[in-house]
Amino acid sequence: MAQLIAFIMTSLDGFYEGPGERELDWHNVDAEFNEFAVAQLDEAGTLVFGRRTYDLMAEFWPSDEAIANDPQVASRMNAMDKIVCSSTMSRADWSGTTLVSGDAVEAIAELKSSAERDLLVLGSQELTGSFATAGVLDELRVMVNPVTLGRGKSLFMHTMVRVPLQLVGNRRFSSGNVLLTYRPAP
Repeated sequence: MAQLIAFIMTSLDGFYEGPGERELDWHNVDAEFNEFAVAQLDEAGTLVFGRRTYDLMAEFWPSDEAIANDPQVASRMNAMDKIVCSSTMSRADWSGTTLVSGDAVEAIAELKSSAERDLLVLGSQELTGSFATAGVLDELRVMVNPVTLGRGKSLFMHTMVRVPLQLVGNRRFSSGNVLLTYRPAP
């Protein structure tokens, strides 16, 4: 049975996005982070996105800029199987993408039981919160960047219930980023 793993970047004060629309210019990305990203992608069999994150990723990763600047990550992102969970999309054109327009929790729970490799949610804060509250999320990886934003969109602003987590790992990057890995608490 596959695991459902979510990865999201946050500021030290808990925001996944700055106050401006899609404000992500504060992400602290370097060669060590890219090595981590490649390894994380290599462990997964399928990428999972909500609509907003999917739109950003589908626009960026197939671009000439992404392929030139980050060919290892771009090749993986473009080649991997992808799922986008959206009740408003009518089609998804990024190669290898399946559109789930019904109940995302139910669809992912079913896929977990039959998939051979892990499913990896990238970004997709609302979707991650839904999976966490429904109990289908197996692991949450939060990359804390050494920056405060003061305001923005809170990491779990849409999570309506308490979700107890247990810290199972941490890793300090030379850039100052810290990766915190959690599993649902028993």
